[in-house]
Amino acid sequence: MAVLETCALRFRYPDGTEALRGVDLSVAAGCFLALLGPNGSGKTTLFHHFSGLLRPTSGLVLLNGRDLAACTAAEVHSTVGLVFQDPDSQLFAPTVAEDVAFGPRNLGLAEEEVGARVARSLERVGIPHLARKAVHGLSYGQKKRAAIAGILAMQPAVMILDEPTAGLDPVGADHLMALLAELNRTLGMTILLGTHDVDVVPAYAGQVVVLKDGELLASGPPRAVFSRPEVIESARLRLPYVAQLVQALRAERGEADGALPLTVAEALAELRGMR
Repeated sequence: MAVLETCALRFRYPDGTEALRGVDLSVAAGCFLALLGPNGSGKTTLFHHFSGLLRPTSGLVLLNGRDLAACTAAEVHSTVGLVFQDPDSQLFAPTVAEDVAFGPRNLGLAEEEVGARVARSLERVGIPHLARKAVHGLSYGQKKRAAIAGILAMQPAVMILDEPTAGLDPVGADHLMALLAELNRTLGMTILLGTHDVDVVPAYAGQVVVLKDGELLASGPPRAVFSRPEVIESARLRLPYVAQLVQALRAERGEADGALPLTVAEALAELRGMR
C-alpha cells in the first residue's frame, strides 16, 4: 500500500519558478527510497509537500489514500517526519533532551511518556550521553543525530531526510546511513532521502527516483535506473565509482559491458572473477 502519493503534482513559487511539473509518484509503506537529482531538481520542494509545508499549485498529495490538504497538522506530523538538510534550521531548544521532547509534548502526551520517548530516541541515534548538552555546543554530526531523534520521538511511519549526508565526513556519513537502514529494517519505517550522492544510494535504497527540473525521469530498483545511461546523463548525475572502475577494466580487457556492479561488494565479486 502507498503511504504517500502524488498525482499530477505541480508547484509554482510566487516568483514564477515552476519547481514541480506534473509529478506522479507512489511511495510504498516500509520502503527505503532515494530521490536522486542535482541541485534545483525539485527534491526539497517535493519533500515540503509531503510534510505539509507547501500546498500544490495543482494536483494532489495523498497520505494513506487521503488528500493531505484535508488532514490536520497533527495527523501529518505524527505520520511524516521531515529532517531538514541544515540541522540548525530544526534545533532550537536549550538542551538536546528539551528539543527532542518538544514534538511529543505538543501531542499532549503525559510527561512520563514524553520522557520515555526522549530516552528511546536518543538511545537509537547513539547520543544518550548528550541529553543535557546545550544544542549550540554540538558538532555538526551530533546535531544531525539530535534532529533525527526529535523526529523519532514523534514515532512517525515515514521519515524524510533532505541531503542527510551533506556536511558530514565519510565516517559520519556511513554511520548515519547505517542508522537509517536499521530504522527501516527493525522498525519498518519508510525512509525517503533526497541526495545527489550516487555512490551511497545503491548500498541502501531499494527504490530510486530520478528528478530533474521538477520532472520525474525514472523510477525503479537501483539496477534498473542506473542501467539507463541516458537518464543518468540527462539528470547531470554519474554512475557510482565502483561501476566506472569495472567498466574501465572491462574495456581494457575487451569485454562486453553487461550489468555493472553498483556496490563495493558487487565490484569485489567481479574483480575476483577477473583473476
